[in-house]
Amino acid sequence: MSPPRVALLLLGCLFVATTHAAAPTMSYAAASGPGNGRHIVFLTGDEEYRSEEGLPMLAKILSQRQGFRCTVLFALDPDGTINPDNNTSVPGAEALDSADGIVMMLRFRQWPDTAMKHFADAVARGVPLVALRTSTHAFRYPANSPGAYTRFNHFGREVLGENWVSHWGQNRRGATRGIVEPGAEGDPILRGVSGIFGDSGVYEVHPVAGSKILVRGQVLKGMSPTDEPDTYRKKRKVDDQEQGINDPLMPVAWTRQHENANGRSNRVFCTTMGAATDLANEGLRRMVVNAVLWGFGLEVPAKTDVRFVDPYAPADYSFKGYRRGLTPDDHALGEVLRPGAARPPAPAPAKKKSR
Repeated sequence: MSPPRVALLLLGCLFVATTHAAAPTMSYAAASGPGNGRHIVFLTGDEEYRSEEGLPMLAKILSQRQGFRCTVLFALDPDGTINPDNNTSVPGAEALDSADGIVMMLRFRQWPDTAMKHFADAVARGVPLVALRTSTHAFRYPANSPGAYTRFNHFGREVLGENWVSHWGQNRRGATRGIVEPGAEGDPILRGVSGIFGDSGVYEVHPVAGSKILVRGQVLKGMSPTDEPDTYRKKRKVDDQEQGINDPLMPVAWTRQHENANGRSNRVFCTTMGAATDLANEGLRRMVVNAVLWGFGLEVPAKTDVRFVDPYAPADYSFKGYRRGLTPDDHALGEVLRPGAARPPAPAPAKKKSR
């Protein structure tokens, strides 16, 4: 083959590779709705509860049913595939510079300062925050970290109202039934909400003073919505005092107003529910979408439309349970999330040396 033809072939391959390169984020244009094109950035990144599946589903609903422009960020490997175990990765963090609001589900992230600055600046602007499940422990930098954002190890308690304390109900043994807090029935976030249920376990939490409890979590004896409340006793980690597992119930959803040092404030909604499988529940999904509308000061309708935009069948939560080989493009509108590559087999136990 002549040198000119080789050069043309190489250029053609480069063009194809460039035009087909996977985008590092997923964006959904706003349809008509009360969001009126306001920009929400969704932050995924937890190793267990499949936020990389649940949050794109919520972003589709909020863009197509409620009229927000939505951008979803993922933890990615260098080849562009989604890897929630990569806790230093958040390509596209500059999208936070134009965020009008944030929906997040993060766990023990160690983002570099360049990415953290975009997040810290957005919080300081006073954008509304809707935080799910592990966001109470969104960041964990080592004590000797040279970074400028180690204070965000306390983001949960200082901004959302609580840090990680402990598991209360046990995952995969006792599911969670949401019980509306007496006196909170008229809160707009709970408008049209009923039958809250999740198959992830209740967390021990003690939200800071000034938080408004909306829903408490009843630990069930099994994994079905019809199971009875459990009755065993357990010691609280916070003070080592024993109580009945449901006496009193732990909060699972609350709101608060976070005051920044610059005088601006964030409307905060936090729930310790929110595994991707939890979000298959219509009541929980409606509460979260209502919380977004509330955060923006928008009217919450009698029954917010939270129908799935595309079929939704999330993977069960587990460590190392994410779908291999997927990219942000797999979450495009009109796509049914593919199974992904098979998980690599667990390493065989080391053989004992003979004597």
